[in-house]
Amino acid sequence: MTLAKFITLAVLTTLLFGGCKKKSANTDASSNKIRVGYIGITCEAPIFTAVEKGFFKEEGLDVSMVKCEWANYKDVLALGGFDITHHLVMYFLKPIEQGLDVKFTGGIHRGCLRVQAATKGNIHTIQDLRGKRIGVPGMGTPPFIFANRVLGANGIDAGKEITWRVFPAGELGLALDKGEVDAVADSEPIGSLLVADGKVRNIADQAQDAPYKDEYCCAVIVNGKFLAKNPKAAAAATRALLKGAKWVEANPAAAARLSVEKKYLASNPELNTVAISRLRYVPSVSGAETAVNSAAAEMKIAGMLSPTTNVPELAKRAFAHLDGVSDEWLQNLQVEKVAGGQVPPDQDIRLFAELILSDTEESCCKAQKKPALAVKN
Repeated sequence: MTLAKFITLAVLTTLLFGGCKKKSANTDASSNKIRVGYIGITCEAPIFTAVEKGFFKEEGLDVSMVKCEWANYKDVLALGGFDITHHLVMYFLKPIEQGLDVKFTGGIHRGCLRVQAATKGNIHTIQDLRGKRIGVPGMGTPPFIFANRVLGANGIDAGKEITWRVFPAGELGLALDKGEVDAVADSEPIGSLLVADGKVRNIADQAQDAPYKDEYCCAVIVNGKFLAKNPKAAAAATRALLKGAKWVEANPAAAARLSVEKKYLASNPELNTVAISRLRYVPSVSGAETAVNSAAAEMKIAGMLSPTTNVPELAKRAFAHLDGVSDEWLQNLQVEKVAGGQVPPDQDIRLFAELILSDTEESCCKAQKKPALAVKN
């Protein structure tokens, strides 16, 4: 390598890693050290739980946290800035198709995305969306990707037959009221709030409709080179995160308090409780592998993956089975149920959903406020 190329690579790497605050040195291949990346958003509760409840320590790992930004999160993982995290399957599939060296190893949660239309309108099916305007919280966001998948699976060209309009997540319902869009694609708890207010009907619901209802939105993902050198550590860290997910499902309110009190994210316990309670943290290995296959297949149909991509080969390259990480292990795994850790059955979802919409922090699928933007390809 020439000196000029070396300097260029060094500068690019420094700039890329500048988006992450590293609290430990690079992980040695023979050590028990593991670096976990995070952004500081609600759905990362299993990460925070696994750290604070000692699940990594139980697996013999010395864990450190690496805080990152959305903009370079994928690349920092691929280049070894941290070793493992959990994140959105659909968000990583295109980069993996293009050569990003990362592997999914287990499913964390499912069921947060919807496509909805105004109750007073004449849209009742996916086919009715042809030629219509759909509001989304951002181009490339999970709600946008989910809507594209659903449309593509139903023979609608989302690039030519749909007009996309971007609104802040909390203003999608208002855009429907004002007639600026015909339908919206959103995430929880916004979808539940709009239904509770009688403003929308569900056209496609990831929590209820086949084949999406059993699909995992978010999965454990590991740096490929780290996995190759440290298969035991990668498996142990995956188990810690999956145990964290199971603990969150059993104790959503306690997990919400923990995330806020330990200052992993700027929120309040009540708001964070309802955000977590709208997701299903039922970890699964086979479920994650199925999600990689199904998401890739529909993303290809929707034109979001290359038409030449072999979906089974992509899915096989994207997923890794690890020793000691299985559905059988998960079924036998027991977690505590702490007093006061659950969501009261009479909790007012509308009240707390309104709190979510007034929050300025990013969530798993929430975009920051930007002016409305019309896009039609």
